[in-house]
Amino acid sequence: MHDLARRLGLRTNPLIFFWSAGLMLLILALLLMFPVPIGAAFTAGREWITFNLGWFFVIGVTAWLVFLVWAAFSRYGNLKLGAEGDKPEFTNLSWFAMLFAGGIGTVLMFWGVAEPISHFTSPPFEGVEPYSGQAAQDAMAFSMYHLSLHTWAIFTLPGLAFGFFIYRYKLPMRVSSVFYPLLGQKIHGPIGRTIDIFAVLGTLFGLAVSVGLGTSQISAGISAMTGLADSTELRVGVVLIIALVATWSVASGLDRGIKRLSNINILAAIGLMLFVLFVGETVFLLRQMIESVGIYATQIIPLSFWNDALSTYTEADGWGWQAGWTVFYWAWTVTWAPYMGVFLARISRGRTVREFVVGVLVAPAAFTVVWFVIFGWSAMAADGIGGEGGPISAAVAESVPLAMFAFFEQFPLSTVVSGIAIIIVMLFLITSADSASLVVDMLCTGKGEMSPLRQRVFWALSLGGLAAALLLLGGDTAIEALQEVITVIGLPIFILVCGMLVALLVGFRREVPPRTAVVSGHLREQPTEVDAPSREVVSGDAPEGSGDPADAPDEPAVAQVGPPADPPEPPSDVRGPGKPPPSE
Repeated sequence: MHDLARRLGLRTNPLIFFWSAGLMLLILALLLMFPVPIGAAFTAGREWITFNLGWFFVIGVTAWLVFLVWAAFSRYGNLKLGAEGDKPEFTNLSWFAMLFAGGIGTVLMFWGVAEPISHFTSPPFEGVEPYSGQAAQDAMAFSMYHLSLHTWAIFTLPGLAFGFFIYRYKLPMRVSSVFYPLLGQKIHGPIGRTIDIFAVLGTLFGLAVSVGLGTSQISAGISAMTGLADSTELRVGVVLIIALVATWSVASGLDRGIKRLSNINILAAIGLMLFVLFVGETVFLLRQMIESVGIYATQIIPLSFWNDALSTYTEADGWGWQAGWTVFYWAWTVTWAPYMGVFLARISRGRTVREFVVGVLVAPAAFTVVWFVIFGWSAMAADGIGGEGGPISAAVAESVPLAMFAFFEQFPLSTVVSGIAIIIVMLFLITSADSASLVVDMLCTGKGEMSPLRQRVFWALSLGGLAAALLLLGGDTAIEALQEVITVIGLPIFILVCGMLVALLVGFRREVPPRTAVVSGHLREQPTEVDAPSREVVSGDAPEGSGDPADAPDEPAVAQVGPPADPPEPPSDVRGPGKPPPSE
């Protein structure tokens, strides 16, 4: 594989790159050749997972959120993502703006109206009348639960793990590096490679599902504005345009222009939100801004543990409402974990654990609440709270991606606003695909710098091809097909992120070991902070630009040079340059 990588001019880990690319192309070919049996297999897999492991997803994400809050306010909160002398690269304002850009743009555009209206029309709880005031409050509670703190906990945990182990231990920028406290040097062997290959594939599928959902919304908007049929062909055509533009962006090296375009896009989305606030029922929305925070605060704990257990006896399929919503959300979101983990770690170096957790959880979650209050309550009010439903719920019943455009029809300049919304969604998808090609390639190379152009172009085209294949697999029921695929793919990634929590616990304790004190004749452990064991990278890489992966080991040897957490070894076994530390 090294010889093949050299002939192709690649600078990557050949094993991870070729296995990931080969499996992805194999899955892509199978999806196109055998859509019916593969679709049936994903359907069966989703049914088994939601029935038997839905509870695991629900309690897992809640446990991650509790762990993050504990970590931020424990004695480990002062540890830095990086060396002790590292300073944050970005101001707080710039950092918060990038947090918004990284993870929630397309999601909020798609679900901002669709989810509240869906729950408003079909209440999750038994005995609640559709379109009632109680249905509206429950719809808002579920929407904020699904896309606020819990969603960002799924992003924050891997981001914290990446930043902590990669920058403090100077390990390769790969998912396997997070498991160094558990696996030691095995992260550089078959186990580590397997973890990295699964992470790359999961990330590709997660991003492809996001592109597929965004594409469904764009095609629905085009259909509503032009009268064209909202067909599979139109969706695939939109995906191909997005993939080609993203590839052109990667190939042209327009990184600065794309970042500027991304910032403009964020401002446009905020402008759209303010338009709805001030043109719509402003006073009602401001009152709901306060009330909805209270609804969220009172409902977050019961919803965090509710997993629809009685559906075993009350539903024919045995797994109930939550399988199509909460379990799908967590399975889908967790496939973004490697992508968002790398992104968050890269922009957060030099911040403390406490700064990172509070910033990444609170700022985006607060914006999400504001977004749902403005779009969700406006949509439910326009549809008729206490009535029999209206045009927005009728549109959602016909096609979920139509929700945003049916909502804009209730406002002046609806065609113009809908056109702007289509452009915003498309630009979010293009910039996400552009960034994703870089991050996926980093997960293969293990390095933070730019790789050869051909590698990033390959991943950009692969992402588009995979999204198109998933849409073809789903046909007219693309949304349901995407839900089935991502629930199955998300399970192994979910298990990996659970392992990240354990690795962080072990890493924290090694950085801040307990101190033993004698109290009343008994030994008692007391916490004490010590400087983290500093680690330096012993250079062994090939000269820059050599292009020969065989001459450039992608895992630099790591030598421990600071005060070790374990008892010191005898002087006769001092580690020299190039000799790695023992496996933990």
